[in-house]
Amino acid sequence: MRGYERETAMPVTINRANRHRGEVEAVIDGERRILCLTLGALAELETAFGADSLSDLAARFAGGRLKSLDLIRIIACGLRGGGNRLSDEDVAQMAVEGGVAGAAAVVGALLTVTFQPDGADNAAETRAPMTAGTSAKGGEEARPFA
Repeated sequence: MRGYERETAMPVTINRANRHRGEVEAVIDGERRILCLTLGALAELETAFGADSLSDLAARFAGGRLKSLDLIRIIACGLRGGGNRLSDEDVAQMAVEGGVAGAAAVVGALLTVTFQPDGADNAAETRAPMTAGTSAKGGEEARPFA
């Protein structure tokens, strides 16, 4: 077919996150990945955190005091909700672009699009910002809802 070679030679971007569906894109272990807290992922988080309801789960996250294990669990659930077959242990061994601050930013973006109705409308892009939630002083605890 005429022109076919040219069309296939152009790079195609796939798996872009759609924040209106609750998706966030992050670079984890050098790969762009989609994370989404589906109902199954949220049920898994309710069990992991001992929450009685989604409201309890949202209230726990809104406090902004998350441990490293919390970040791992949320990212792992988001990855599984986005179609990645990874365990919490797999995710604990992976590197998130931006380090701990990057992981906190990914979690913050994921929780925002999941629990704040206008979170998707106010977002400028689908990729989690790697510096959100860090302080100007640096080194302080990153807060997911900064």
